[in-house]
Amino acid sequence: MAEAVIAATGLFTPEQSVSNEELVASFNAWVDKWNAENAAAIDAGEAEAKTHSSVAFVEKASGVKSRHVVDKDGVLDIERMKPRVAPRSNDETSVLAEFALAACDDALTNAGRAAADVDAVICAASNMQRAYPAMAIEVQDRLGIDGWGFDMNVACSSATFGIQTAADMIAAGHADAILVVNPEICSGHLNFRDRDSHFIFGDVATAILLERGDRARNGRGAWDIMGMKLKTKFSNNIRNNAGFLNRAEDGADGPVSHIDDTVTDKLFVQEGRRVFKDVVPMVSDMILAHMQELGVAQSDLKRLWLHQANINMNDFIARKVLGRDATSDENPIILDSYANTSSAGSIIAFHKNNADFQPGDIGVICSFGAGYSAGSVFVRRAA
Repeated sequence: MAEAVIAATGLFTPEQSVSNEELVASFNAWVDKWNAENAAAIDAGEAEAKTHSSVAFVEKASGVKSRHVVDKDGVLDIERMKPRVAPRSNDETSVLAEFALAACDDALTNAGRAAADVDAVICAASNMQRAYPAMAIEVQDRLGIDGWGFDMNVACSSATFGIQTAADMIAAGHADAILVVNPEICSGHLNFRDRDSHFIFGDVATAILLERGDRARNGRGAWDIMGMKLKTKFSNNIRNNAGFLNRAEDGADGPVSHIDDTVTDKLFVQEGRRVFKDVVPMVSDMILAHMQELGVAQSDLKRLWLHQANINMNDFIARKVLGRDATSDENPIILDSYANTSSAGSIIAFHKNNADFQPGDIGVICSFGAGYSAGSVFVRRAA
């Protein structure tokens, strides 16, 4: 049985970004407009006045300070408040595949590989652009990979579930190298008119190249996979009902803006406090149990690359896993500048915060999100 390792990761970051100051100013302008337009209903007690957001509220609630987006103007336009993505013909590369390809190119460059060295593509992400054909097959085609591809969606845990799927396929001899790519255009599914969540998400793409270990250890610093663990438990506390059976048609002008934003359950919704209460112990206990199975002591764990949803969740999880407050080196945070990027978040944290690892150093990539779903991948820097 072949051993699978992580050969390299890649990252694509959109150029446009929105600061908290810009986002809050747009939201508050919309609130003022809505309250003025609905003043009679508010006075009659038939509607509740909207309340302003603030930069202080956003940063305390989440730790987010800015986010990258596919289209800044559309998000900040109070007459729209969703990204504008121009329609593309079926012969053109789709916008999600475009994000994915950039991340794949970066991963291949970092691994010293070409697309011809890869056998398959798994597109593991929350926010797929369409039902079919699979985004992975489009990426495979654009890269010129003679093999196969498929999509999978486990919400914010898609990347870790994709890593286990690819590693298992390599171990079983079905492939020598697989690209797991996580393109996330979250802004198309975010309700920018909801005070409690309008600040949460950003857009990005990451990629992970997994290879047979005897191929990958070429002096470029591969990562041995010590163990992987996946967990799901059904919950409605994070939900998005958009789909081909129940979407709202509003004369779409782009693949990520077809949802009628008055139908809020077709956009991202969550019960934030319930999620915190449920997910923090679930994830902490999973990591601790996984550590015990692998014989990894708290003192052996150099870093946690956690899903980047909320700084308070990450701090609590790291504290329980380590038995003390974690340093910024032990629990790196990237959501301050990227926000929540769903499946890509833990991979961004790993990609940007692993250069100091020496052979034998151990860390864990951990995801958690809707489903509920959670995944932990313990890795050790290879010699």
